Amino acid sequence: MPAPVPRQRRVPVAEAAQGATAVSAPRAGAPDAEATAAGELDDAGSSARGTESAGGTNPTDLTLLVIEDDPTGPFSVPELSATAGTRVRIRSARNLTEAERLLTDDVHCVLVDLALPLPGDDALAALKHVLRIAPRHAVLALTTSGDTERATEAVRVGAQDHVFRDELDGRLLSRTVRYAVERKRADLTQIKLAESRLRAQENARLERGLLPTPLLEGSNLRFAARYRPGRSRALLGGDFYDTVRTPDGTVHAMIGDVCGHGPDEAALGVELRIAWRALTFAGLCGDELLSTLERVLEHERESDEIFATLCTVDIAPDGRHAGLCLAGHPSPLITRAGRAAQLLPHESGGPALGLLPRARWPRLQVELGGTWSLMMYTDGLIEGRSGPGAKQRLGDEGMVRMINRQLTAGLKGEELLDAAVTEVRELNGGELTDDVAVLLLSRG
Repeated sequence: MPAPVPRQRRVPVAEAAQGATAVSAPRAGAPDAEATAAGELDDAGSSARGTESAGGTNPTDLTLLVIEDDPTGPFSVPELSATAGTRVRIRSARNLTEAERLLTDDVHCVLVDLALPLPGDDALAALKHVLRIAPRHAVLALTTSGDTERATEAVRVGAQDHVFRDELDGRLLSRTVRYAVERKRADLTQIKLAESRLRAQENARLERGLLPTPLLEGSNLRFAARYRPGRSRALLGGDFYDTVRTPDGTVHAMIGDVCGHGPDEAALGVELRIAWRALTFAGLCGDELLSTLERVLEHERESDEIFATLCTVDIAPDGRHAGLCLAGHPSPLITRAGRAAQLLPHESGGPALGLLPRARWPRLQVELGGTWSLMMYTDGLIEGRSGPGAKQRLGDEGMVRMINRQLTAGLKGEELLDAAVTEVRELNGGELTDDVAVLLLSRG
């Protein structure tokens, strides 16, 4: 068996002037076989005149590769009526070896003779071979009208249609080829859509599984969170958060942001969140915890330019005071009973993780009081515009004013977070490009 020519090679089509009564394609084994001579058949029934290069082919033209071994002569089709329409170029091969060589990218449809002699007892062996070597081409089965059972079976195993040799005319062949090509295109489109849906469902299940489940059993604190990734159709972005209660009754909360918005950043954010949870349960907090997380970041990031901001809060078992650590991250917003919301102190924070060697992150003691709400957020909440068409960013101060308006309106908990994210989007004049994560812990 000769070695097949690579499929990417386009075979030039040499067109000879045809007679008015028939359209035929010379055999691949004929003297001009290497040029792959092909007759032209159009819906008009007029055969091709002159010579046209493949590069000048009408984009609506179709090329049909005929695989048959008829001892009576070349494959031919009677003359068609004179109407304008799509031309079908016919290329011919005597066997499957020649067919593989001629099955180039410009072939749209393959017509395979079911009577093609092949070893073995499988009556559809030739068709099945063509379906294997031409998975993206439309395939037609050629047989006789007395062999309807095999023709039907050919369609069942994968052919787009079948034609009967003794009933074949040019108009029928042209129409059948066009329909087969369109059906194959539709089939491939449906396959791609189905694969895309499956990938989307798998990604959604994976991302949902990676989103945190707060572990606050035994705590009297209320928890709410909202998450909106900046990536289109994504469930997970580079922002991350988590909340757990350790056996001593301390509630630990964390929120962070990996620079960037792609899937790699989202994966790194998940790694940092899981590492934070494990280190917290191991008893680490403050500078020791953040130093260890920085080593995780440096080991897992793809380049030295990747960094992450982080805010951690550990709330004492009595709920009245907390420790705060900031690593280049916005300071939380606190609301106490009868007082307006304000930002917690942030002057003593340290740099983002992964920026400076031997950095330190001091732990600041904060008095919370008896009744309070603590809102932690990523910078996606404050970096949108302050109004439609405005150039100024919302910023910390704009966000505090917005939250105070919503608190005055009586909003709290999940309603407050929903209203905050919605208003930030409206002020921006459309979807936010950055990830947004917000969590709210409340007592009393």
